[in-house]
Amino acid sequence: MWAAFIAFVLVMLALDLFVFGGRKAHKVSGREATAWSLVWVSLALLFNAGLWWYLNGTAGQEIADRKALEFLTGYLIEKSLSVDNVFIFLLIFSSFHVSAEFQRRVLIYGVLGAIVLRAVMILAGAWLVQEFSWVLYIFGFFLVVTGMRMLVMAEKEPDLNKNPVLKFARRHLRISESHHGEEFTVMKDGVRYFTPLFLVLILIETSDVVFAVDSIPAIFAITTDPFIVFTSNIFAIMGLRALYFLLADVADRFHLLKYGLAMVLTFIGAKMLIAPWYHVPVAASLAIVAVLIGASVVASLIATRNKPSH
Repeated sequence: MWAAFIAFVLVMLALDLFVFGGRKAHKVSGREATAWSLVWVSLALLFNAGLWWYLNGTAGQEIADRKALEFLTGYLIEKSLSVDNVFIFLLIFSSFHVSAEFQRRVLIYGVLGAIVLRAVMILAGAWLVQEFSWVLYIFGFFLVVTGMRMLVMAEKEPDLNKNPVLKFARRHLRISESHHGEEFTVMKDGVRYFTPLFLVLILIETSDVVFAVDSIPAIFAITTDPFIVFTSNIFAIMGLRALYFLLADVADRFHLLKYGLAMVLTFIGAKMLIAPWYHVPVAASLAIVAVLIGASVVASLIATRNKPSH
C-alpha cells in the first residue's frame, strides 16, 4: 500500500511538471483551478473507496469502515487547515508584487518541499506517539493554545519585514533589485544574484513548516496510523495549489473562515486532552469539523454578500 501510494504521487507530480504545463509560465484561470480542485478531491475520494475495498477483502468490514472514516475525517481537517495557507500565500505574493503567471512555479516547488517535509514530520510523529503515548497530550495542549491564539489574532496580518528567515536571507544573500520572470537566480557582471522570487519561495516553504506543526498533530487526534496520516496529508497538499488559485480572487469573501479553523484546532486539541475520560468517536469528530467549517463559510458569504471582491 505504501509503495502503490508513493508511486501514484510520483506519477501525478511528473504529469503536473512535464505534461500539464507545470514548466510553462501562465496565469491559472478560474476554470483551470476549479477543474484541478475537482480532480484532486475526486482522486482522494476514489483512493478512500479503494482503501475500503482493499481492507474489506483483507482485514474485514469493521477495520475497513474505521480506516475509511479516519481517512475522510483526516482529509477534511487537512483540507480545511490548508485554506489558512492560501491567505498567507496571498499576503506573500502581494507583498513581493509577483505576477499571477509566475506564481505557479513557486507553488510547484512549494508542494514538492512540503511533501518531503510532511513525510519526515509524520514518520517522526508516528514514532514519538508509538514510543511515548503521553506526547498526544502535549499535542492537544499545543493545539488548544494555537486555536485560542488564532481566534485572538484572526484579524491581524503578519508583518513580513519582521520575519527572521527573510531578514537572514537578505543579510547573507545577494538579492537583485527586480524580478526576472520565473528565475530564482541571475548572473550580473559575472556574479550570481538571487531574485526576489527566491525570497518568495523561502517564505512559502517556511510557512508550510509553521502550518505542518499545527496540522500534523491535529490528525493524530483522529488516528495514529501513519499510513492514514500520510495519505490524507499528501492529498491535501497536492490539491493546495489548485485551491490557492481557486480562492485567490475571492479570499476576502471568506474572512470569517479563520475563526472556523481556530475553533477546529481548539476542538481537536480538547478532544486529545479529554481522551483518558471520554473518547470522541471519529464520526462525531467528522460531523463537528464539517459543521464548524461549513458555518464559518456560510457566515463569511452572508457577511460579504454586498461587498465586491478585490
